[in-house]
Amino acid sequence: MEQKRKMVSVLFMLFSILFCVCLITANVLETKQIQVGAISLTGGLIVFPVSYIINDCVCEVWGYRKARLLIWLGFLMNFFFVSLGALCDWIPGASYWTNDAGFHAIFGLAPRIAAASFIAFLVGSFVNAYVMSRMKIRDGGRHFSSRAIWSTVLGESADSLIFFPLALSGIVPTVELFKLMIWQVLLKTVYEIIVLPITICVVKALKDHEGEDVYDEGISYNVLKIFNL
Repeated sequence: MEQKRKMVSVLFMLFSILFCVCLITANVLETKQIQVGAISLTGGLIVFPVSYIINDCVCEVWGYRKARLLIWLGFLMNFFFVSLGALCDWIPGASYWTNDAGFHAIFGLAPRIAAASFIAFLVGSFVNAYVMSRMKIRDGGRHFSSRAIWSTVLGESADSLIFFPLALSGIVPTVELFKLMIWQVLLKTVYEIIVLPITICVVKALKDHEGEDVYDEGISYNVLKIFNL
């Protein structure tokens, strides 16, 4: 039983791959500003909330310890991608290369923005996983919809409260910064609610297939115990 707990399934591996792809894709899409009605947003909004949905599914089915491994894996893969992009952006282009400005716009992430993004992701993701885990124990496994929504609200709030001040303070007026934070949390929560029926079906299918429905009784929530599965 102890050996089984320390193993990961093929489905968990596939969810981990999708999680990392979503994070890396969000980094690229964040470089485009989009307009939805009167609201200005970044393209990353299209895919970034999916990472929170995957986090919810993993925490619900396999528990906080597997979610912790997933979060750190996503962080490391994202850091690897951003680092390689920055390195390639720094290396001088060939004499016939004429797209330096376009490449830099996508991969030349400012150190301040990158640091803010990494810190915000870690805090927001761990808040999301912790809330999911504790609410599941409190509710005896009932009310999945409620904990999926509340974990997103709290996780996205933590993410926005860290990212926007660290990344844009002094650049964007304080009032506009506050509006950006509110819109990000609101729209990502709405995103979660819209796809909630799909999330519920996915979670049910995963539990049936995996024979898993973990309750995190008596575990350590220390974010650094990465390999304590």
